[in-house]
Amino acid sequence: MKDDNFLKEHNARALWHPMGAPGDSLATPPTIITRAEGSRIFDIDGHATVDGVGGLWCANLGYSNDAVKEAISRQLYDLPYYSAFAGSTNPTAIEASVAVQEFFAEDGIGRVFFTSGGSDSVETCLRLSRQYHRIKGKPQRTKFLSLKKGYHGTHFGGASVNGNARFRTAYEPLLAGCFHMTAPYPYRNPYDETDPAALAQKIAAEMVDEIEFQGADTIAAFIMEPILGAGGVIVPDASFMKLMREICTKYGILMIADEVICGFGRTGDWSGSRHWGVKPDMMSVAKGITSAYFPVGAALISEEVAEVFEQADSAAAGIYHGYTYSAHPVGAAAVTACLSETLRLDTKTNAAARGTQLYQGLLGLKEKYDIIGDVRGGHGLMTAIEFVSDRASKTPMDAATVKKIQKGVYEAGAMVRPAPPNIMMSPPLIITEAEVQIMIDAFDTAIGAV
Repeated sequence: MKDDNFLKEHNARALWHPMGAPGDSLATPPTIITRAEGSRIFDIDGHATVDGVGGLWCANLGYSNDAVKEAISRQLYDLPYYSAFAGSTNPTAIEASVAVQEFFAEDGIGRVFFTSGGSDSVETCLRLSRQYHRIKGKPQRTKFLSLKKGYHGTHFGGASVNGNARFRTAYEPLLAGCFHMTAPYPYRNPYDETDPAALAQKIAAEMVDEIEFQGADTIAAFIMEPILGAGGVIVPDASFMKLMREICTKYGILMIADEVICGFGRTGDWSGSRHWGVKPDMMSVAKGITSAYFPVGAALISEEVAEVFEQADSAAAGIYHGYTYSAHPVGAAAVTACLSETLRLDTKTNAAARGTQLYQGLLGLKEKYDIIGDVRGGHGLMTAIEFVSDRASKTPMDAATVKKIQKGVYEAGAMVRPAPPNIMMSPPLIITEAEVQIMIDAFDTAIGAV
């Protein structure tokens, strides 16, 4: 490894970073994280903080799980790679597929299609949903429905169903036939509806209206996150996902649950769908499937959908889609070890308890500081603060102030993620009560200094 002077001198000069302007990274070089232990990260200057971001909603087991690391290391020596395209496979891929299938069996999942990450998983679900209808003799079902504020990755399919303009406008025109419903966001919505249950009913009516306007026989799938993560940790009413499931079933539309963030315990249940009592037709997963120790994702297929593919003529049901690293043997070894550790540690239970602690602590800060307009969370370790310059009018706080708060929180001991006017948190699911309190106290210090 080069010395610190080299790293600081070349920071952001050769490497373009995702989700930011290259010029901004040059003007304000990114924080260089050099090591991590448990739920703590350390920067190049030795500053230690609680990782309130969990890497990127993904380091569920923290950074010190030796069982996963050792599984990866062993597999690198046994079989570092081989293709899993039809005609060959590997032992760890078989083992991992069974582990994932069993993990999500209660959600109705019967088959697993491995990918390289979340965006790949969404893309796979979207493609397979179209092919499903084609197999059934309904090739006109090509359109997609989704939610504003929803996030579904950065491939053209995922960006097209994304509900945030930030990920869309620079790359338009995107995929045709994608239509967006109102987000279940009681703090801000065009209905001016603050009752979550009433808002859920209005969005359901909007969905039915859009389906009937487009023609149900033209729509392939509806995709949603059980809790909208990157859009600001928007928690829908408990009735919302069930209403969407009922509508999809009525009109023959496949429901895709994007569980890339919500899956593997983050919501306090093993899946966000299970948290709301819903069985989707497909799921996209990634992140917590390996605790980000190796890049792996998966498209998960229900038994009912799988049967349509497996009983059809191979000419129609051939899946001519996939990735070089699908079912990568090293990634598959990481999956099996990670799921074993996730179950052993019962991370969902800690996520529920520590998520409640974080949410309640931040609600306490809302009582103290007028610049906190909304606090969202309370369902596992997904939490957000929305900052305002005027609480009565809900005027969003300017980006510079939000970033100043985020910097202050970091200096006070916690890494959190700014997405103005929001700051979002998704710490490792192994985080302790004391570490959550550090996060709350860091916000108190930073906001008090603004």
